[in-house]
Parts: sequence; structure tokens; C-alpha cells
Amino acid sequence: MTIQAKRSVTIEDVARHAGVSRAAVSKVLRDAYGVSAAMRARVEASIAELDYRPKASARAMRGSSYTLGFEIPSIHNHFFPKIITGAMTELAHSPYQLIIAPAGPDHDQGPQAIEVLADRQVDGIVAISSRVPQPWLEELGRATPLVMIGRHQPSVSYDTLCGDDLAGAALAVRHLYELGHRRIVHVTLAESRVDTSPDTPHGMRVVGYERAMAELGLTPEYVRTSPDQSSAADGGQELVKQAVLEFLRAADGPVGIFAAHDELALGALEAIAELGLTPGQASVVGYDDTDIAAHPKMSMSSINQSGTQMGVIAVRLLLERIAGRADSVHEVVAPKLMARGSSAPPEPRVPKAADVPSADPTE
Repeated sequence: MTIQAKRSVTIEDVARHAGVSRAAVSKVLRDAYGVSAAMRARVEASIAELDYRPKASARAMRGSSYTLGFEIPSIHNHFFPKIITGAMTELAHSPYQLIIAPAGPDHDQGPQAIEVLADRQVDGIVAISSRVPQPWLEELGRATPLVMIGRHQPSVSYDTLCGDDLAGAALAVRHLYELGHRRIVHVTLAESRVDTSPDTPHGMRVVGYERAMAELGLTPEYVRTSPDQSSAADGGQELVKQAVLEFLRAADGPVGIFAAHDELALGALEAIAELGLTPGQASVVGYDDTDIAAHPKMSMSSINQSGTQMGVIAVRLLLERIAGRADSVHEVVAPKLMARGSSAPPEPRVPKAADVPSADPTE
């Protein structure tokens, strides 16, 4: 019995089936400008009926691989999957696929991860890296369509997308203040880390925290995590917990805690639970509003910066660049406060019986 191999469907087959030119099919596949809704529907129907799957090598030779690179700093932070989910949602009805490249446990391989994606001849790259110098990004952006998430500085050859971290920090501080807290501490990363420089999200949140505290007449206080916090197996949660434990054991009254992201906030909540404190005795507001923050058993107040929407916007910007837009765009996403059970009006801290010195029976 002889089995004949099925001939691969070509782009010309799709064009003949749809009754359009080869160039029209190519424009639909590239999601290019100037394609009418009727034309797109006709071509996509033919692609589906013929089960057309362009080969990656052929796409690359034509100038398109139909793959997009997505660099993320870490797999520990639960905020980054929200961005990727948004990107995948936006690409669901397109021919593009994502290649995801983590930057490494210390976030120090951002340039390497981005270079690997560029070497694979992806059509464009979305990256979340604060450790890549801007001149390097400008050079890359001139060769490959590029969108950077979390970069606040202006750019020329690539697009940027970030949350309004100044406003988000102010929302957290004012929420705690309006609850009645007058001692509000910021739990953030070690100053020695590159991702705390002034133009990064964490750096901007420090500035926003300090400005809000000054406006309210309060004195800033910090709990800074260990420099190697991100490389720990748990993303540094235990290190954060120990740092917050040390701070809370020395505190003698109610405290409001603004954590620079939700992973830090979870470490703070572990410390609070270990000491048996109530939300009124130690209130916590995180940042990013990850899925775990909204879980009923967690009920953690957090600043929502629409991670899923960021992924959608990033892909839209990237596809526009792939289609030919050259002018740089800088998008800013407005944050909003999600107040939940981890933040409450201040309550006095009552010493535990074990902490109260026993009376001398001879007196």
C-alpha cells in the first residue's frame, strides 16, 4: 500500500481560494494597515478551510516569522503572568505566537534574554527590563520593533508603557492616612539594586511615597529588603518577612505598611500573622493587585495597575510598529486602589501576656 504525502497548502492556494492577490493574503497574515474587514474575513475563512500553516522558515525569508518575543524579569512575581495573559488575549485571533524569555533569577540577564529573542528573528519584542541601558535599547529599536514596559524615560526608536507609579504610591499613602494611620512605612527593594533607580517603577514609587508623606506632614520610614531578595527560591518572601518582623517588634503602636509590590506585601502579612497582629495594628497595602490579593482568604488591599490591559496595549503598540509606524509612543496606565481587609483603622497594640514582666510577689 502506498501512502501519498499530502501537498502543503501554499499562500498562492489561499489567494486563489479567496479570490484575492497573494499580496492581500500576506497583508492579512501580517495584520497590516489598509485591510478591509470584508477582505480579512474572506482570507481568514480560506485559511481555515484549507488549514493553511505557513512554515516558520518561509515566513522569516519573506521578512516575517509571525512570532513575537516577550522578555520578563522573573517567574516569581505573579504580576508578570497577568501581562502575558493580556498579550495572549490580544493575539488570540492573529497568526502570531509568543516566545517568552525570563531574564534570570537576579533579573541580571535582561540584555541576554532580549538578544536571544532578536537572534531568533522574531517580528518584534516586548520587554520588562529595568537593567538594560537606554542607548542599547535605542539601537535595538532601530533594528527590531520594540515596546518596553515599566520604562518612564522618553524614547525615540521604541515605545514605552508604564503605570502611573507616582499616583499609585500616593493612592496607597492617602488610603492609609484616611483610615487614621500616622506612621506609614514603605517596604521596598534594597537601594543597591539597579531596578530601584529613579526612572524605574520602584524608584518612582519611592518618589511618590515621599511626596505624599511630605504633603501630609508625615516622616518617611523604610524597610528595605536584602539585595539578593529576588534570587531566593521563594522570590525573597522569607527575607521580607524577617525584615518586617524586626521592624514591627520595635514598633510600639499601629503602623500602616505600603509595600512596593504584592510579593513584598505577602512577606509583610506573614510577619503580621506570626506576631498575631490585627489589620488595625498593622495595615498593609500592596501594589499590582495580583490574583492572590483578591482571594477571599487573603483579602489584601493593593494598587491595581491593570496588568492584563498592559499586555493588550503592549501588543497593540508592537503590531503598529511592525506594520510601519515609526513615531514613538509613551502610554501611561492610571492606577486604582482596591481596598480590602488587610487595611483598617488603627487599633492600639496590646502587649501579649508573655511580653509583660511578671509582678514581684515580694513587693
